[in-house]
Amino acid sequence: MKELILTAIGAAIVNNVVLSQFLGICPFLGVSKKVDTAAGMGGAVIFVTTLAAFVTGIIYKFVLFPADIPYLKTIVFIVVIAALVQFVEMFLKKFMHSLYESLGVYLPLITTNCAVLGVALNSVTYGYDILTTTVYGFSTAVGFFIAIVIMAGLREKIEYNDVPKTFQGSAIVLVTAGLMSIAFFGFSGVI
Repeated sequence: MKELILTAIGAAIVNNVVLSQFLGICPFLGVSKKVDTAAGMGGAVIFVTTLAAFVTGIIYKFVLFPADIPYLKTIVFIVVIAALVQFVEMFLKKFMHSLYESLGVYLPLITTNCAVLGVALNSVTYGYDILTTTVYGFSTAVGFFIAIVIMAGLREKIEYNDVPKTFQGSAIVLVTAGLMSIAFFGFSGVI
């Protein structure tokens, strides 16, 4: 149990997927304009990443590794992630249409979100069992959620501040992301 808790804290805070590993930057920068949209995207990423970690862990352990074809893991993991994203997209379109509209093109981008694929590949590389893989996937996605919601809150506040003309737009967003990254690097070495 202690190992699962350390894995969860390490994945969510210490080795934050966006701010320490720099995976998932596209949706992090693209969807973080409003807190509501960022929270919706974070929720979708939590669902997809957790389920993808669980399913890919099972496929690797019971299909790819026993069949001696682990070199196909990247292709198989991408197919699994794409199928899960299609499921989430259909669900949001049917039951949460306003969130579906606000996410726009970024929802299908979860398919190519390297953070989701990175979780699946890292789990295999680290040799995690299926439970640890699922906890790792969930915790990594929670770390993504934390980072994107904080960034959205900061961007909403930045809108009302006087920003020098040379820093307006993407420049101030990248500077803010860099400062957040430095803050999260302060947790390195804790676990």
